[in-house]
Amino acid sequence: MSDVTVNNVVHADTPDPRRWFALVVIAIAQLMVVLDASIVNIALPHVTKSIAQGGLAISPTNRQWAVTAYTITFGGFLLLGGRIGDYMGRKKAFLIGLLGFAGASLIGGFAVDQQMLFGARALQGVFGALLAPAALSLISVTFTDSKERAKAFAVYGALSGVGAAIGLIAGGLLTQYLSWRWCLFVNTPMAIVAFALAIPEVRESKVEGHPHYDIPGALSATAGMVSVVYGVSEASTKGWGSSTAWPYMALGGVLLLLFFAIESRKRQPLLPLRLVTDRVRAGSYLTQILVALGLFGMFLFMTFYFQNIDNFSAVKSGLLFLPFSVGVIVSAGATSQLLPRVGPRPLATFGCLMASAGLMYLSFIKPESSYLAHVMPAMIITSLGLGMTFVSLASTALFNVEPRDTGAASAVLSTAQQLGGSFGTAIQNTIAVSSATAFLAGMKIHAASKAAAMVLRNRAYVHGYDQAFRFGSLMMLISAIVFWSLVNIDRHHLGQHDQTPVAVA
Repeated sequence: MSDVTVNNVVHADTPDPRRWFALVVIAIAQLMVVLDASIVNIALPHVTKSIAQGGLAISPTNRQWAVTAYTITFGGFLLLGGRIGDYMGRKKAFLIGLLGFAGASLIGGFAVDQQMLFGARALQGVFGALLAPAALSLISVTFTDSKERAKAFAVYGALSGVGAAIGLIAGGLLTQYLSWRWCLFVNTPMAIVAFALAIPEVRESKVEGHPHYDIPGALSATAGMVSVVYGVSEASTKGWGSSTAWPYMALGGVLLLLFFAIESRKRQPLLPLRLVTDRVRAGSYLTQILVALGLFGMFLFMTFYFQNIDNFSAVKSGLLFLPFSVGVIVSAGATSQLLPRVGPRPLATFGCLMASAGLMYLSFIKPESSYLAHVMPAMIITSLGLGMTFVSLASTALFNVEPRDTGAASAVLSTAQQLGGSFGTAIQNTIAVSSATAFLAGMKIHAASKAAAMVLRNRAYVHGYDQAFRFGSLMMLISAIVFWSLVNIDRHHLGQHDQTPVAVA
């Protein structure tokens, strides 16, 4: 890698006097990105309704694209977005990302069909991939004191948990009292406010040197992921052996292999392969993928369960997710205190096992199940386990990383989460739809009335959700095994970035 220097407007030894105002601006942008995912989840049951009911008539097999169109492009271009920000200027990338995200949100809010909505969501992901790494880098170069930087990153990280909870409630309020379209429109004023404040408050910084943008790597990775997810989606209705399913999955696999071949030959790759050849980091990234594979579908199906099976309002549905968000926040706080004393290996392993147990318990849900007796306990168990897992993963994903790779290692962890979520949502949606169809076919009962037909349909849908939750539980169980087997460090090795990991029993 060529020698580079960082050009900051404020000298490293002179703290930026406007740094805390800059953090407020960056926090607004982070909140907007976090809100976007949870708000759209709550709005989905209304988006999928018929046009006469104010929706876009999206079929059950295609509904997951409202989520995965965003997560695929966000994850696929995240590493490239970070590289662009480094050379073009992080403030400039931050501002462009804000404007692009605002514009894409407007397009999605005005969508007249599912293709326009999915395209807008994909565009949001592209600009989010430019915005997110620029925001993290700006915090790093703005806060030069280690203690202040820790506080700034704590604020930034806390917004992920709090923002998800706010998004669920805000999404319910906007959907119920205005329209699902406002769940996208709301991003525009937030982005404009952040843009206006960022111009005077945020300082520019960038890497000097000749930029190397790995465009072939970004395109092959994203195209490969889209192809695999599309193939899985087709399999839900046409079977795994369909000519419109397996060829796309095979093509996606080839493109992803091509991506790794490109990265192995690039002088400045998007994904430095040295990051994933280390056993500890590879185990952390693989665990993150598996956790996201099992988790993301839960939000999608429980949203439909609350609104379509229980007939709860959008606002109530959002509030019913609060125990999950609170559980993650409480568990993450406790784990951050336990980590130096216990170490990441037992905490993350036990956390994944708890999440697996919670999802397995949730998989026995029925249309008549009680929220207090069945749903909430499952959510709390799952969220407490995930809080332990997330904190432990954050500590091990950067283990023994060279300073020049710190940003890339962080981006890889975020990318792993987005990619796992994309594939997991598609796979679980396929499982849910095919299981519901098979359930109805196996019943071979013709309902005598419209009410009886509705009961039968709901039982079929919930049966499909149950199977998807069991898949999620299995992924969590596998993630526990992977972390325990590969991330072979204990509490004595945390923070020893100048040493190689030492195996423990």
